[in-house]
Amino acid sequence: MAERRTVSLMNGWIFTGPEGKEQLVNLPHTWNAQDGQDGGNDYFRGTCVYEKVIPKPEFQEGERVYLQFHGVNASAYVFLNGKKVCSHHNGYSTFRADVTGKLAEENMLRVEVDNSKNEKVYPQVADFTFYGGIYREVEFLIVSEHHFELDYYGGPGIKISTEVKDGAGMIKVQAFVAQESGNQQQTSCPEPEEELYVELTLKDGEGNRISQFRGCKGVFEVEQAHLWNGVKDPYLYQVTAALKRGDELLDQITSACGIRTFSVDPKRGFFLNGVSYPLRGVSRHQDWKGIGNAISREQMEQDMELIREVGANTIRLAHYQHDQYFYELCDRYGIVVWAEIPYISAHMPEGRKNTFFQMKELITQNYNHPCIVTWGLSNEITISRKHRKDMLDNHRNLQRYAKKLDPGRPTTLACYAMCHPFHPVTKISDLVAWNLYLGWYVPGLFLNDLFLRFYHWKYPKRCLGYSEYGAEGMPNLHSAKPRRGDHTEEYQAKYHEYMLDCFARHPFLWSTYVWNMFDFAADAREQGGEPGMNHKGLVTFDRKIKKDSFYIYKAWWSEEPFVHLCGKRYEYRTEQVADVTVYSNQKEVALYQNGKRIGVKKGSHAFHFKVELEQENHLEARAGELRDQAVIYRTDKPRPEYKVKKGKSQNWV
Repeated sequence: MAERRTVSLMNGWIFTGPEGKEQLVNLPHTWNAQDGQDGGNDYFRGTCVYEKVIPKPEFQEGERVYLQFHGVNASAYVFLNGKKVCSHHNGYSTFRADVTGKLAEENMLRVEVDNSKNEKVYPQVADFTFYGGIYREVEFLIVSEHHFELDYYGGPGIKISTEVKDGAGMIKVQAFVAQESGNQQQTSCPEPEEELYVELTLKDGEGNRISQFRGCKGVFEVEQAHLWNGVKDPYLYQVTAALKRGDELLDQITSACGIRTFSVDPKRGFFLNGVSYPLRGVSRHQDWKGIGNAISREQMEQDMELIREVGANTIRLAHYQHDQYFYELCDRYGIVVWAEIPYISAHMPEGRKNTFFQMKELITQNYNHPCIVTWGLSNEITISRKHRKDMLDNHRNLQRYAKKLDPGRPTTLACYAMCHPFHPVTKISDLVAWNLYLGWYVPGLFLNDLFLRFYHWKYPKRCLGYSEYGAEGMPNLHSAKPRRGDHTEEYQAKYHEYMLDCFARHPFLWSTYVWNMFDFAADAREQGGEPGMNHKGLVTFDRKIKKDSFYIYKAWWSEEPFVHLCGKRYEYRTEQVADVTVYSNQKEVALYQNGKRIGVKKGSHAFHFKVELEQENHLEARAGELRDQAVIYRTDKPRPEYKVKKGKSQNWV
């Protein structure tokens, strides 16, 4: 019997789009890569069709063939040879269908994909584009008729949790076996002495076998365990479950495993493996410019490299389940994750069932990832004030449900800025955080300090975080006197300088997440500069420009020595004396103008200089052997292209 294997179905699809025209496409694909990013809130939301003629895959008698989809947004209706084989209502998760008995020698596979507006499937209202399409991998998965469970909410068929006792790592493993019984499938656990049995194996990070035993479940004890210790040392063990009949291997699955403990203290913040480990990081949307959500693994890796470069130790994967490969990258590089479902902006009474379904899939499919420390129940759910009683009831039930699915991880909730601290929804989850843009949407950066002090005084036993904060910043907009609302690169950097200092003054925060790591599409936005975009990213939508604000975070978070001279894109200035800022994680910075040293500053993170401008100014920042340069010019008239052209609304809501 052959081992489990996949047959890719990514190429050669006939796509019938919004206007009924057919075109040949390869996956991943979305039909909103252009109209979902150009503003106007008029991108197509409806049903499109993907069709593909596929030959019957090679498989043996006694094997099963599954269709496996890793992401179809938002609802999918799958037909094989004219017969419906499954439907799925979650645009961000894996789902499968057993099609063994439905295959002919040549087959027509048809997938109707629907991202239209409705009252049942989340998300429906939010500040990002809901790209329609088959935007992740599709494949045949071929397994023995005796195999690990594939029909349970898209899960991997194995469940792993860890704890540490007296220095020893305890790895609890449970594998789930699906067996054929007539025309029905049932999940069972063969006894170790039976002819059909499960063999569990634990290997270390170098591939050496540590322990092995028979049985569907048990505990591996690892003396002097090598802990998964965040970005410092993200050590991973490997658990393999093999389903055997005698010496014959029928099926096998492998999962990475990280042994770690964590806790959250309302006064001292987050702890990893018993040591204080403040979670300071970024949020991520998955879309790219001109591509939408139909991104490749290489693009996910590029996102991760940029996040690692800035020095973040945590990511809020907003506002939905991300690709499995990205969670694997977080495991590999030690990035702590807040994972969540898109229960967002407005409670829909008819969507209650969908919140539970998406939470079930999120936890079932991602339970084994050591990177994940919390499950997010909802985001800014009080933007809409309708159905308040039903919303609260749903949250309480969803909280109980998440804790039943995973008692070992706390839940959290991201509160809307206008949701006051006394609102009952803020008391439901284990942890809580706020999306606050004080100093951007409302004046007064100091209000952040007031809010934090007040909340911590009022609720000293609640663990508080900042789930979102940020300011728009466009690398083509500049000002000598940056102010709130001008969208300049300079104000964005000024804002984030303040916020980092603010968080340092309040070490009780269990987590903080910049909104956002990358600019992203929100087709309903028209705030000026570029319609359909949210420009709060530290990096541009195409991932080509790291804004100045990127480097203030690198100065705080990264141990990689660097110096960055801000304002390179602000080439033409009218002021006689210019403010010049340098970001560095070194303790001393010198600034040179046209070859002459004009100042030396000692300090940390941000170094501010006054420079009397000449007609042409070659600036160089030095920190030890580190160098960074810029050329700026003094002009008589301000550049009109440096000023934002205001849009119709201040915010998308």
